[in-house]
Amino acid sequence: MANHILSLEVPDTMNGCILRIADTSIYSPLMPVTCQLLEVTVPGFNIPVQFTAPVIVPGFNLNFTACDLQIQTTNCGTIFNDLPDGIYIIKYSVSPNDIIYVEYNHLRITKALKRYQSILCDLDIADCDPPEIVKAKMRQLGFIRMYLDAAKAKVEFCHEPVKGMELYRYAVKLLGKMECRSCN
Repeated sequence: MANHILSLEVPDTMNGCILRIADTSIYSPLMPVTCQLLEVTVPGFNIPVQFTAPVIVPGFNLNFTACDLQIQTTNCGTIFNDLPDGIYIIKYSVSPNDIIYVEYNHLRITKALKRYQSILCDLDIADCDPPEIVKAKMRQLGFIRMYLDAAKAKVEFCHEPVKGMELYRYAVKLLGKMECRSCN
């Protein structure tokens, strides 16, 4: 029997104002592809934003903004608000939509990664063995990065969104401690 094998990719991006979603499905030439439906639920919301044809076609590769996801309602097309970090629930289906679908939890960590990169920029790293204080900061950053990776794994692969968000929040807390200029 001919089947479509639906698949999406939601890559991490350092662009704070877009969520990229690409269709990586394999479509059977023996079945029509009709009634394409992409649903995106933004963190903190319960109702998904729906996208259909002509926007959603086989092989789509789209960048969604805060306006597209209906969390920005003014100055669309001129001001691009950043999207929040957190769990995005993304479902893609074709007819019959209740049978042929895939659903993903995507943990967006863009804001956390930007903070991480900023701390790296502030480190005085040279092409020689750094002083112990710099090494300690580098180890701490590696530790934080592992927490961010673990959070994504828990959400996206282990299907443990609550645990993943706990790890994410802890990593962000650790980033805050590293950014603090007057902390002891």
